[in-house]
Amino acid sequence: MTAALVAKQTGMVFAGPVGSLDSYIDRVSQIPVLTKDDEVALAVRFRSEGDLDAARQMVLSHLRFVVHIARGYLGYGLPMGDLVQEGNVGLMKAVKRFDPAVGVRLVSFAVHWIRAEIHEYVLRNWRLVKVATTKSQRKLFFNLRKMKKNLAWLSEAETLAVAQDLGVEVRDVREMEQRLSARDMSFDPAPDTDEEESYSPAMYLPASNADPAAEVERAEWEQDSSDRLELALGMLDERSRSILKRRWMTDDKATLHELADEYGISAERVRQVESNAINKLKDLMAA
Repeated sequence: MTAALVAKQTGMVFAGPVGSLDSYIDRVSQIPVLTKDDEVALAVRFRSEGDLDAARQMVLSHLRFVVHIARGYLGYGLPMGDLVQEGNVGLMKAVKRFDPAVGVRLVSFAVHWIRAEIHEYVLRNWRLVKVATTKSQRKLFFNLRKMKKNLAWLSEAETLAVAQDLGVEVRDVREMEQRLSARDMSFDPAPDTDEEESYSPAMYLPASNADPAAEVERAEWEQDSSDRLELALGMLDERSRSILKRRWMTDDKATLHELADEYGISAERVRQVESNAINKLKDLMAA
């Protein structure tokens, strides 16, 4: 399994069984994402000194994005563990070639290598997986063509006979016959192919939301907003800060009348203090 392979290559220790994909995904999701400065420092150490521990840290911090990308390829019927494993190979290749002097984040650079490895795996396995995924389908795949007497579609009687001989359902015979009769198309056609051929499997890979670069950018924006909010709150007076937190930043929110009784002022005055504090927060965060 993927967890076992990565544990061997990176020295990771899993809380659950090493062979469990769920425990692997849970474990890598807990590894913190590197800041830009830390990422650059590690990349410089690896390129200039050959520091393998620095490379290991870069790989570990990006394993979660491999899982994110791999999910975009599940529609092809391939095992999630295999997709992640191939993506991890692409990630390690990207770390080896990453140059921090270019000025881009590793995740933006690595996504192309990760997808390239997964694409190559899908290319090798997609047709087989699409045609025969279960034991009965594989049995049909290897026997149906030999049992057909010509290139025409099977009659109702022939379909029933094939199902009885192979011990499968009639609907499975019909489905396999349709699959075997389907025309193969190029997985990733050249730009000069005709319009019909351009509708290939590659047109549907990956999912539109499988871009980890956007996820990193969103996470950094949220962290920056949180930091600026804490700084701005610290610049308010104690009463305004307390009213804001108890009105908006706790699960058990206080009412205007509860705060009015506590501070010995009217509920309308509490609302004014709250409104003024919110306006000050906006100005401080914008600054």
